[in-house]
Amino acid sequence: MSTPDLAPRRTFGGVVAVWVLAAVAGVLIGLFAPEPWRAQWITVALGGCIIVAFAVQLWYGRSQAFIQRMALSSVGAMVVLGIITAGFGLAAVVSG
Repeated sequence: MSTPDLAPRRTFGGVVAVWVLAAVAGVLIGLFAPEPWRAQWITVALGGCIIVAFAVQLWYGRSQAFIQRMALSSVGAMVVLGIITAGFGLAAVVSG
């Protein structure tokens, strides 16, 4: 049986860090990737965000709610990248 942590580290910061990474990656891809290649690069960015989420959550060293934190990080990154992709898609439609 393990002993409880007296002052456990906050884990929500790691989740938000993955979301911020997804936002930065999405904006950089939207600005620098050619339009026909954006969808492929967004997929690569999502894969990178999932790997970073694993690394961040394993770095915390807490097994409690690991699956929930991973799911929140991954789904949040996917939503952030989806919103950014939709924004760039609408901008491409409007600009002609």
